[in-house]
Amino acid sequence: MPDDQTDSPSGSEQLADNVLAGDAAAVLDVGDVSDEELAAARAAREEGRSKAKRSSRRNLVEWLVVLGGALILAVVVRTFAFQTFWIPSSSMATTLETNDRVLVNKLSYRFGDPERGDVVVFERPPGESGEIKDLIKRIIGLPGEHVSIMNSSVYINGRKLDEPYTHGLPTDPTIGCGTGDTTGIDTPTGMLVPEGHVFVMGDNRTGSHDGRCFGPIDEDLIVGRAFVIIWPPNRIGGL
Repeated sequence: MPDDQTDSPSGSEQLADNVLAGDAAAVLDVGDVSDEELAAARAAREEGRSKAKRSSRRNLVEWLVVLGGALILAVVVRTFAFQTFWIPSSSMATTLETNDRVLVNKLSYRFGDPERGDVVVFERPPGESGEIKDLIKRIIGLPGEHVSIMNSSVYINGRKLDEPYTHGLPTDPTIGCGTGDTTGIDTPTGMLVPEGHVFVMGDNRTGSHDGRCFGPIDEDLIVGRAFVIIWPPNRIGGL
């Protein structure tokens, strides 16, 4: 027998290959095969199909798990960590313009106290009318401080406050709005900011409904600190 001769596949092996390939015509050419060989070939084909189906289902389940996890993570982040807010008015101009969008860190005051100059989002104080639930202003007075507004300027404990963000706009002590208690704000002694409260005003001092209307706000009303403008693209930047 020549050295390069190889054994040809048996009829059952060829049958299995043809059945798995779905080649019915080739099956007829194999010759006589037993029922057992035919059943084995069919079983092999069905097993291959079953494995393909299981693989498809597994991939689908994995993608559903990934998408579900991403959705849960987004909800958790929005609820407890960061949230975007839309600016509906010009009360914080020119720092924030109408239709700007800012990102707010809702964890800022879980690990620290509010600071003067922070731009914060807070819930509308009780008793204040308006359709917008959340407002955004700048913290001016801290707990225990006396805030005075005299000669169009702001004083903290008798010392004039440097406020470059107002761009020279005058600050009036009363602007004919709200029923908040601002007793003493137009005197040298000043208005006392109670413990657990802060006094806020908009940077647009001639067009802001703020603490001069509703008085100091409870720190519990603060949603978080706005720290960056994220929209529109030409205004992206930190606060």
